[in-house]
Amino acid sequence: MNQIDDFFRSRLDQMIDLRKPLAVLATHIPWQELEASVAHRFARQVRTGKKVADIDLFGPTAVVVGGSMSNAGRPRLPMRLMISLLYLKHTFNESDEGVCERWSETPVWQYFSGQEYFEDRLPCDPSAISRFRGLLGEEGVEELLVQTIMVAIELGLIERSALTTVIVDSTVQQKAIAHPTDSRLLEVARQKLTEAAKSHGILLKQTYAKEGQDLARMAGRYAHAKQYRRMRKTIKRQRTILGRLARDIERSKTVLAQSIQDALSPLLSRAHRIAEQSRRKKTTKGRDKIYSWHAPEVECISKGKARTPYEFGVKVGIVTTLKSNLIVGARSFPDNPYDGHTLAEALEQSSTLLQDTGIKPQVVYADLGYRGVDAEIPDYQLKHRGKFKRLTPKEQQLLKRRQAIEPVIGHLKSDHGMNRCHLKGKIGDAIHAVLCAAGFNMKWLLRMIARKGIRSFFVPYFLAWICQRIRKPSLWGGLPRRNSWPRIAGNPA
Repeated sequence: MNQIDDFFRSRLDQMIDLRKPLAVLATHIPWQELEASVAHRFARQVRTGKKVADIDLFGPTAVVVGGSMSNAGRPRLPMRLMISLLYLKHTFNESDEGVCERWSETPVWQYFSGQEYFEDRLPCDPSAISRFRGLLGEEGVEELLVQTIMVAIELGLIERSALTTVIVDSTVQQKAIAHPTDSRLLEVARQKLTEAAKSHGILLKQTYAKEGQDLARMAGRYAHAKQYRRMRKTIKRQRTILGRLARDIERSKTVLAQSIQDALSPLLSRAHRIAEQSRRKKTTKGRDKIYSWHAPEVECISKGKARTPYEFGVKVGIVTTLKSNLIVGARSFPDNPYDGHTLAEALEQSSTLLQDTGIKPQVVYADLGYRGVDAEIPDYQLKHRGKFKRLTPKEQQLLKRRQAIEPVIGHLKSDHGMNRCHLKGKIGDAIHAVLCAAGFNMKWLLRMIARKGIRSFFVPYFLAWICQRIRKPSLWGGLPRRNSWPRIAGNPA
């Protein structure tokens, strides 16, 4: 059904300059293909019903309720809108709340999202972006990264042959946690156990709230003054308080329901681990330390940097093309593996993302952290500085571009949000790494479109619009003004 134009509002394509890189990019992203590739993740699920006891005219009976598929609820937001918000969020390094606020004020962003008229309102509640991101999952956000690569190839911004030679490196994606200290972890564990006991109706003999706050403050002061003996004595008292509180909850939970005991058991186990690692100082064999109460998956990773010797997060492998610095792979690696052991999985992901192009990476340039793993990647040629004498003069020259991936990692962290990951769990780390790479590629596309010039992208669509008017003279209204060109042909409504 054809939509009737609103004569009281101006169309977005008449308000903005269609030669802006973001407006040009909006007409070249295959939105329908992208929506079709992720649509199956949002299919309504058929829920099994539950038997509920009921009474009718003939006595007690069992009734099944809550089954089948429900059509109730608010209609879903357009898929293109939600995908474009994820693109814009990581392209311009905005938060979920910030991207919604900026979207309501920026006509070009609304045009990129497929809107026809300017809307002075939020596109959605910021929490909807979080739920949409969770439903996409790691494979879903990889589709967003694939489309950025395909657009770069279709626009001629990168040659297909450039995808055969890549650079691989690893970095640390830090988690949004406070710096872990024994004093802070013990105080947080005390607070969380107290809150859990209160929420389940457990009466504690003492919560140690005032003393716990004073001890945490004094431990920080003693550490700053380098009075370590007093600091250790304060931390010991914090361990004692946490142990008393945990034992009090364990005695009380035995008379509670099994569901409450199951909810309290992981919290008590985590508190005991924090107290134990604070006492031992060394990592128990086969058991990692806990560096954050709300993110126990965080690892302590040392990259040999003088300024930041330890970083707390997850290791991420980045794969870029050798010459154009386009990201063709980004994957998180939990449990802090050796760099060389991540190479096979990083190249496997890159090959999967590039399978639509029909091209597979063949030559890999890396640093010395990836040496000794040639047997794990028999289908690839690994080049690094340890093989310098065996390389040809051309390969030695190309090896100098290996460090080109370092500024790419720097931009990922400073301009696209990889410096702090706020998403929950290991799956959140994986999703965030891929989205940051997609945001970098979007910024790369905008920069390359502006550098190459608007003429090569806009003229074909302007000529198609002219031909459409010639075929239908009734639509002809004269040549458009510079700042009021109509919508580009091919842009989905």
